[in-house]
Amino acid sequence: MKKIFTLLFVMVAFSVFAQEESTDDKLSVGLSLNSDMFFGLNPMMTFSYDVSDTGSLTAYGIQWGAGTGSAWGQWTEFGLGYNFSAGDFDINPQLGFTFGSLLSSGTAQEGIIGDGIVPNLTVNYDTDQFEGQLYFGYYAALSDNTEAEQFTTNYLHYWLNFGYKATSYFSFGGHVETLSFAGGSVNGGGDLDGNDVYTGVGPYVQFTKGNAGMRLSFGANIADEDDGAITDDFYKLSFFVNL
Repeated sequence: MKKIFTLLFVMVAFSVFAQEESTDDKLSVGLSLNSDMFFGLNPMMTFSYDVSDTGSLTAYGIQWGAGTGSAWGQWTEFGLGYNFSAGDFDINPQLGFTFGSLLSSGTAQEGIIGDGIVPNLTVNYDTDQFEGQLYFGYYAALSDNTEAEQFTTNYLHYWLNFGYKATSYFSFGGHVETLSFAGGSVNGGGDLDGNDVYTGVGPYVQFTKGNAGMRLSFGANIADEDDGAITDDFYKLSFFVNL
């Protein structure tokens, strides 16, 4: 597994240095500081390099270990993808990998390289009056680092929001988000059943100035507590800046 990741990073580095010209106006960088009622603090950085008028290579990293992920082997996520623009939409499929212990052993063992694989898709919508985003990611165990009676885990995480730009600096809208436990495999035989961890439904408000902004999403957690969901209300705060 370590050899696979070494080869992946070598290929990425070679593709970067093989570019004949690398100008700053082709490169975009974004940083967001996110915190919510389940994951805690999870900073994220994104990179985008334009390769055509409608396409760009993308990369991202998330430090889940800054929040509750510290108990999951300092859970860390890194991914690569390609974004293409179609009218008012930016469509960005990516493939991520996790480092830690959440997926490979249900946090029972040490953090490892190649803990999980994360195929994911982000679709952004933006016009003069409206904005929206769809995210869908599946977190699947890539390694089995379990001992007897321990288990691997898988998760499904997705959200959808859509809003109205009331002014140049203020927008508001609605947000729906679900995190589901998608089951796992038990060492020794058998599988675990899935359940919703939370389903948040409510409004959001966003303030922006230039390339910086702040968004608060909040509302009810409508997932069934009797089916294993957490009982916390839903709230999520993001500070972001695009360079």
